[in-house]
Amino acid sequence: MEALLQWGIDLILAIQQIHGPALDSIFRAITFMGEEEFYLLLLPLLFWCIDSRLGACLAILLLFSSYLNADLKDLFQQPRPFNFNPNVQLAYAEGFGLPSGHAQSSMIAWATIATWTRKTWFWVAAIVLIVLIGFSRVYLGVHFPTDVLVGWSIGAALLGLYLALQPKIGNRLAQLSLCLQILLALAIPIVLFLIHPVADTAAIMGALAGVGVGLTLRHQYISLNISGTWWHCALRFLIGIAVVFALYLGLKWLFPSDGLVFYHALLFLGYGIIGLWVSLGAPWLFRILRLAPKTE
Repeated sequence: MEALLQWGIDLILAIQQIHGPALDSIFRAITFMGEEEFYLLLLPLLFWCIDSRLGACLAILLLFSSYLNADLKDLFQQPRPFNFNPNVQLAYAEGFGLPSGHAQSSMIAWATIATWTRKTWFWVAAIVLIVLIGFSRVYLGVHFPTDVLVGWSIGAALLGLYLALQPKIGNRLAQLSLCLQILLALAIPIVLFLIHPVADTAAIMGALAGVGVGLTLRHQYISLNISGTWWHCALRFLIGIAVVFALYLGLKWLFPSDGLVFYHALLFLGYGIIGLWVSLGAPWLFRILRLAPKTE
């Protein structure tokens, strides 16, 4: 294992022979496309303006993927490259390194969207993005090449499993009563959090609970039509995303560290509110403001 990690360090140092301020900035911008804040922009855009079903499915898939990634990182507890050689660090990263969350989430996100578009050109663009995001993590010295390869592999496996099982699971859930659907939307994230009760899983599972409850109630009571003029779409996104980031930044301000009493429960609740806003609160407001037609 040490020989493999040393090979990774040597490869990073070889790649960084060409690094400079301009190239560093480019790869930091690319790596942002795997950050939490980027998905806070992308998923609402899909859900409110592109295709609500795509946005909902991708949100659930990414949240389950993030939970698994957090579990595996704490299981393997593999340090990052800069823990072995501080000279390779060109960007900030915390926690353990294996597998790469950026590689795993980018594989799922862009391959899912490419599958939805069914366009060859988008598949080419998606593959380029996936490769660049993974490479950026190695270039910046925050992941070993093996971290990225494992992240890609897990992401591809999860996507394949989702594509195979989603139709059957979706049909089964649709046959359940509203109360039972809501109970499952709350119980599954809570149980998964209790299995691995750390800050990351509290946020991830809180968001999943909020999204799950919101989607269940929206499907029952609010018909979100994302058609309309471009300015309807623009206003929906700007109004909705302003609330998302107000809630997100408010959480960071209210709960800055892990030292508070009931910190994990508060984090779960806070991210749950964000998920509930995206999936239910914003569509309800769009209907009131007449930014979305009443019927699909």
